[in-house]
Amino acid sequence: MITRVLVGVDFSEASKQALERAGSWAAQCGVPLVAMHVLQPPAPMLPEAQIALPDPAWLHTMEDHAREQLEAWIRPYAGASAIVKWGGPAEELVSEADSQTLLVVAQVGHSTLERLLFGSTAARVVRLSPCDVLVVRTEKAK
Repeated sequence: MITRVLVGVDFSEASKQALERAGSWAAQCGVPLVAMHVLQPPAPMLPEAQIALPDPAWLHTMEDHAREQLEAWIRPYAGASAIVKWGGPAEELVSEADSQTLLVVAQVGHSTLERLLFGSTAARVVRLSPCDVLVVRTEKAK
């Protein structure tokens, strides 16, 4: 039994389509819609062999901005909630899900080489997820 629909949003056109599909499923099932955006921590820079970590205030500003954007995206979906986390997108989405979640992610049409070089968040979510996953297929923008 599905008790909520969790959708990953990276603010791409593909994730907008995934959000629409997730909103439809949440409404049909009568369960809450939760949209999640995952910020990836910037890699430490090495100027002159010294590690320089990002300013915590700047990181907080990034998180606030992402939350504002996500809340704007979910405004049309009554009762929807937003989560913003730091980490790896697939791992954070999976950690937020439980066995009664429907997890929705977008799959952009990458080439074989792109999948080899960069991997696929959707593929990792499917492999690691404790619940059903709906992969919304979209074509890569030309």
